[in-house]
Parts: sequence; structure tokens; C-alpha cells
Amino acid sequence: MSKINKLPEIKEPTRMLMSGNEAIALGAREAGVYFASAYPGTPSTEIMETFARLPGVIAQWAPNEKVAFETGIGSALAGARTMVCMKHVGVNVAMDPLMTFAYTGTIAGFVLISADDPEMHSSQNEQDNRHLARFAKIPMLEPSDSNEAHDFFKLAIDISERFETPVMLRVTTRISHAKGIVDLETWLEPKVTGFKKDPKRFVMVPQNARIRHHEVELRLEKLKSYSETLPINFAEPGEGKVGIVTGGISYQHVREVLPKAPIFKIGMSNPLPIDAISKFASTVDQLIVVEELEPFYEDQLKASGIECEGRKFFPNEGELNPTIVEDGLCKAGVLNGRAPRPRPKPLDVLPRPPVLCSGCAHRAVFQALKKLKADVFGDIGCYTLGALEPLNALHTTICMGASIGMASGVQLVGGSRKPVVGIIGDSTFLHSGITGLLDAVYNKVPVTIIILDNRSTAMTGGQQHPGTGYTLQGEKTFSVDLQRLAQALGVKNIHAIDAYDLENTIKVIKQTTASGEPSLIITQNECMLYPIKKEPEPFEVLLDICNGCAACIRIGCPSVIQIDEITDQGLHKVIIDPDTCTGCELCVKVCPVDCIIPLGKKEHEIVEV
Repeated sequence: MSKINKLPEIKEPTRMLMSGNEAIALGAREAGVYFASAYPGTPSTEIMETFARLPGVIAQWAPNEKVAFETGIGSALAGARTMVCMKHVGVNVAMDPLMTFAYTGTIAGFVLISADDPEMHSSQNEQDNRHLARFAKIPMLEPSDSNEAHDFFKLAIDISERFETPVMLRVTTRISHAKGIVDLETWLEPKVTGFKKDPKRFVMVPQNARIRHHEVELRLEKLKSYSETLPINFAEPGEGKVGIVTGGISYQHVREVLPKAPIFKIGMSNPLPIDAISKFASTVDQLIVVEELEPFYEDQLKASGIECEGRKFFPNEGELNPTIVEDGLCKAGVLNGRAPRPRPKPLDVLPRPPVLCSGCAHRAVFQALKKLKADVFGDIGCYTLGALEPLNALHTTICMGASIGMASGVQLVGGSRKPVVGIIGDSTFLHSGITGLLDAVYNKVPVTIIILDNRSTAMTGGQQHPGTGYTLQGEKTFSVDLQRLAQALGVKNIHAIDAYDLENTIKVIKQTTASGEPSLIITQNECMLYPIKKEPEPFEVLLDICNGCAACIRIGCPSVIQIDEITDQGLHKVIIDPDTCTGCELCVKVCPVDCIIPLGKKEHEIVEV
């Protein structure tokens, strides 16, 4: 792998079609951001991938969000404008430094991107991180399209330096991934002013922290006044006596349904511009609040004495869209008594559930665990799909790194009579699994942990991590040795295996789960997508031998397809799609009648696989 291709510098104002994530990256470069760090996670990943391609910056993947945030603090205190990016659950990991950094404040501009995921397109929960900005007492901006994502980032840098505070820029999946026209400007030259000692401000022992807490409260009052006059919080005049308060992507839905309604558009949502909204409310007879997920605006408006309604008309689960917004406004009586328009009937299409890729080595591990009837504690990654049909071989998923601790907890209390296994990916292990494994060794927990090492952060698009040997910007670097790391943690029973060797995989899992000591299995199989070491050698099915037993179907490979040809027993025979088959041979190993052979070989040429 070589250095990534750099994007050309913007040398004069121009307009481009960009996603929200791309727009944020360009906005950061225009604002003179010099350093950015993140852990990849949908829907935020493309921000860093774009920023890393811009010349004159430092961009890096961190092992986890806490490290990314802490590295960013150092950068900002050294006087370099800084961006830290993560998805909504990543902010949970970074909360420890965030809460105290809000006390110390920053030197150079520091912007935290929180990419929330309403509807949980690729997440384990649907939390609303607007509450976290309010909890940390830091300002928060919410763009409603790509151009605002770009412009709001530059404003966030200005607010950060003006008030010496970290600023949260909150986007959602639709803002991150939808595209719009963005007005780009020329770039500022990044600067680094250098770190200057100020222990009373930056050493948060109690006597200093008490003083800084008071500073936070004073700053919050100043921010409240600032929010009241900030141009991104504004009233749009319109027709009628029903006013709408909204912000973020919800603004776009409201404008589509009510193009002429009076709207108060919120751009800076913490602190809320309560006085400005109150003035707007006095101009209408009814105030409706439209927002995704929690009643963040509504609760604060009601607490301040402003009469409004919102949650009773709109759900607090999932994304909003124009149809849902129209339904809610109909219930509120806003649309002149018009009944909600009927929703189209769902199309009768073939279901396409998510599934592990053709040739994925994780499939073999789950096949082995299913055969052994193990209780399997899972984690966040592609392998979470092992919980679904037809594998049904993974039984919990909570958060990054939880698999090891949960499996240990079950073992410690004697909660299972079956083999107990924790399963985790290489990137996730380096993110949050090391301490869990250390805990298992320290407390002598007889648990088996399997690290599925596919040499990439595969679920979010094959990003680099400390085990791949390359940085985000394509530099060759140190690659952590998982076996030696585990040995340093005190694990003695370690096995590095080829997961495709199904018989040996079963044997090793049996041995480790019966060993009575902390054990580690590392499967060493590259992700089939990033990259493939050799050209795929697909297989085919001898239909005259296939008995329709469906053993190959039960491994859940999308390349194995049942067809209409029926056996004498009324069972469907199968074929293998040669265009997607990677030649992993797992179907060969589970076939009881040896009817799967390398594509193009004649029967008399078949050799034992």
C-alpha cells in the first residue's frame, strides 16, 4: 500500500456537490485545522477519509475514541486547530476526557463531531447526543444540509476560540451521507502557537477544578446571550398562525411539507435561544416542535414557560421523514383538518437480510461454535451477523469490547454448562478488548476468547488500525503482534489458526474451553475484500450427485443458491455462483456426499480437498 491520493487545494471560491461528511472535512481545512483524529464508525467515517487526503494536515485513526479525543486535547493546547470525529456511541467512550476538558477549556479551536444514527442503520442504540452536549455544558451546532455542515464547522472553530471551549457539531446519518451544493472558500494556513504552562488551568486537582467549574458556569451564561443573537438561530416569516420550531434534518422535512409556514430554525441548539424562540411564539397562536428522537427542544421550551407541543404528535423512535412529519401535523390539526394521506403498500420483494460476505472466514468459526453448542458472547463488527439465520451462533452484542467481560462474568458465576466463548474482531480488540483480556488473566477466569483477525476495520469499510501496518494517510508503520501482546498480558494458552481448517478449528475450541484456564484463539484470515492475496478459485456443484441435503446452505454463504431442480426426495439442489465464490472451501468440508469440486475440473481429475 502506498500513500493515499491527495485532493487538490481550493485556490479560489467554487461550488461542488458534496456529502455532509465531505463538506465538514473541507470546512475544517478552510478553517485552518491542522490535526484530526478519530475511530471509524458509520456514519462519521468519511469525514476523516476525506480530510486525510487534504495536503498540509495531520490525520490519524486512533485505537479508540477516548485516545482520539485526548490526542486532540494535546493538539489544541499546543495551539493547533483540531477536529475529533466519532459516531454517537463513540462519544460515550470519550466522555471521560470530554467532561473535564469542558472545565479546562481549549487554546486553539477544538470541534467534536458527533454523528448520530437515528433509525440505527448501523448502530446498537439510538441515543440522542444533544443531551451529552448539554450535560458537558458545551455549545452545540446542528446543520440541516451539506452547505451548513461546511459553514457551521468554521463557525464552531470561531466559537471555540472566542469562548475557549470545545464545541460539538452534531450531524445525523442523513446529513452525513446526503449530498448538496457546497460553497467552498480558499484555505487558511494551519498554525501551531506552541504549548504554554498554566497548571492552575490545566491540572484538574480539586482546588483547581472548583475554580474552573465556576468559569464553566460563567461561560455558559455568556453563551446563552450569544445564542440569542447568533444568525444561525432565526425566524423565517410565513403564512398562518401555526409556528414550527425545528432544526437539523427535521427542518428539511418541515419545509417540504409546509413550504410557507412560519418557522424558527435552530442552528445552535445548546444553549437554546429561549428568548428569541419566546418572541417568535408570541407571533403565532400555536407552537409545534418538530425534532427527531428525544424532546430536547420541547422540554426546555416548556420548562421556560413557552407553550408548545411536539412529542405527542411525533415518535421518539427512528428517523423522521416528510410522510411522518405530515402525519404528525395532521394529528396536530395544522393541515386544515386534512387526513394523513394513505401510505403505499409495501412491495412484495424478495427479502435480503444482511449476511457475511462470500468466503468470509468468520463463517467457519461460527459453524464450529454452532457444532459445539457453545454460548457465544459477541461484539461490534461484521461478525455480529453470526447471530442471524442460518448461523444462529452468537448470543449477545452490547458495545465495543463487552464480549470478553461478559463471557468472563458468565464463567465466574458458573452461569453455563456449555462451552463459553467471547468473540471479538482485531480492530475491536485493540479498541476496547485488551483490558478485558487482562482482567480475565488477572482473575484466573477459565474463558476462551477468539480474536477474528482479518487485518482491517472491515465493517466500516476496511480502514487501517494499529494491527494493519499502515496509517490513515498511507504511511507504513509498526504492526502490533496480537500473540505477543496476549503473552505480555499473561495468557499462556494461545493458538493461532486458519479458520478455514474447520476440523482443526473445532478441535482447538474444544481443547481451550476444556482447559480450565484463560485461553486465546486468533484466527488469521484476511478479509476477503481488503485485499485478496490470490485470485479466487471458485467451486461448482455436481448436480447429478447433489442430494439436496442443504448442509452447504446452512453455512449461510450467499454464493450457494438453491435452485428449482428437485431430488427424488423432493429436496432442492444447489448451485454455486462462480462470480462471487472465493474458493474458501467451507462448503466442500461440510458436504456429506463430496459433490462440490473446483470449477472446471472433470470428475476423474478430482483430488481430495
